[in-house]
Amino acid sequence: MVSSGMTRRTMIGGALSAAAAMSLPLPAQAHGATRKDEAATRYGKVRGRREDGIVKFLGVPYAKPPLGKLRFKAPQPPTSWSGVRDAVSFPNPAFQAAGNEMGPTGNGRMPAPSEDCLYLNIWTPAADHRRRPVMFYNHGGGYMIGSGSATGQDGTHLAQLYDVVVVESNHRLGLFGYLFLGDLAGGDYAANQGMLDILAALRWTRENIENFGGDPDNIMVWGESGGGAKTAAVYTMPDAARLFHKASIESAAPLRFATRQGATARAERTLGLLGLTKADIPRLYEIPAARLLEIQQSEAANGEAPWGDPDPVPGFGAFVDGRVIPRHPFADGAAPFSAGKPLMVGTCRDETVFFSLFGPPDIFSIDEAGLRRELSGTYQGAELDEIIATFDRSRPGATPAQLYFAITTSPIWRDAIKIAEAKAAQHAAPVYMYQLAYKNPDFVPGTTFPLGSPHASDINLKFANTDKNLDFFLYADQSPGRLATARHMSGLWAGFAHDSRPSATHVPRWPAYTPKSRATMWIDAECKIVNDPDRAERLFWKNHA
Repeated sequence: MVSSGMTRRTMIGGALSAAAAMSLPLPAQAHGATRKDEAATRYGKVRGRREDGIVKFLGVPYAKPPLGKLRFKAPQPPTSWSGVRDAVSFPNPAFQAAGNEMGPTGNGRMPAPSEDCLYLNIWTPAADHRRRPVMFYNHGGGYMIGSGSATGQDGTHLAQLYDVVVVESNHRLGLFGYLFLGDLAGGDYAANQGMLDILAALRWTRENIENFGGDPDNIMVWGESGGGAKTAAVYTMPDAARLFHKASIESAAPLRFATRQGATARAERTLGLLGLTKADIPRLYEIPAARLLEIQQSEAANGEAPWGDPDPVPGFGAFVDGRVIPRHPFADGAAPFSAGKPLMVGTCRDETVFFSLFGPPDIFSIDEAGLRRELSGTYQGAELDEIIATFDRSRPGATPAQLYFAITTSPIWRDAIKIAEAKAAQHAAPVYMYQLAYKNPDFVPGTTFPLGSPHASDINLKFANTDKNLDFFLYADQSPGRLATARHMSGLWAGFAHDSRPSATHVPRWPAYTPKSRATMWIDAECKIVNDPDRAERLFWKNHA
């Protein structure tokens, strides 16, 4: 499927003033005014800053730095401290290439990436023990890049507008988070150490969040793209089951993860690229992180896509190791230990447009011959004829380029449907299905092709961050329609966090998804429920399973 471009998923954000976008009053405190607020954790007190009408605790440690001989090991509890620790600055992102918002080559929002990255950020209306819903977000980036401090997913407006507590962690990525050495060497090398980091952050949240104004008995785990795949992994981790209460898997549809055998094959390949043998594994902690990053970024060690079946030798990402993650997420039904947890799942209508935004613009003006050429690497002969004919009938008037993006997006939606079906089959807790249907009218740069609703376009909307990332074309739309869409999407997600039923002002009632009705919320300037959207396309995939 569309695994190329994973390292481009920087997950950046938005447009316009959130106060105007939400049409809701913000707290009266002057913008930018600050004072210090304190809260206790099991390991010591932290001091955050009150700003923009909420309190921000930034860079709170939830585990020891995974440095030296702790590299590739399971996270360890943080060291306690005396006095009050300042938590007023964004922490180091996980080790990755600097840039965008990170380090000296970025815009300065975050420090440089580092292996010393096991910290989390908290945005809360007040550290007052009021037990608000907790929205624990997993950032995207295909297990390879990203940060819990990115501008587009800043938790300020959600906390301001909806009386929720937002938590986001940094956690090990790529080779540092998913190099599996357990079957090649003895000792205590961890499996899925990046997911174990998220588990540690979630456990920290459960144990400490009441002191930050959050409810430890009402925690929602959510994430987009690679973060959606991480959320699916959390949903499939037995040790996480008591730590959260509902989940949302967004623009990711992982039915299967890589296998333990595949992860071991990737580790063997990585050792070969480093010029090492199994006997050299104890020396891995001595290799400079920059050298490991070079290997991670090489063509032979790419990231794991958050949807589709992994290749026999997968990239770095979550895998079925038999203990941390004992099973595939949804290929064989939903995990029984998460049966009682309500779930949201969905996609953007034009996901794969995103992956062509940074290459040659020719794809946006292809003719029918070009459509066949672009699809011929995946479909041949009668199947190619049938899929084009099916989508042409389903979307009358669509151009060949529009058909191309509809066809390449549809397997993600197909697998999201399978997740919803697996959850509904448990008859234990509801599943709610959606599509972001807002059509951004701005054109892809250098073309006359409308952006529509590509991958990552939902991030700033659901965080109510339409005032952020104004210099990026994906988020520059300042129309009333986009602002209304942000109002609806952020309200629905906050409503789900509050009472496990996604609801918002001026949005129709959202029924649970069932194989009979297939009710799907189309999120737009005017939201609506669509039963069995694109039915002919769904039946095509059902007949070609």
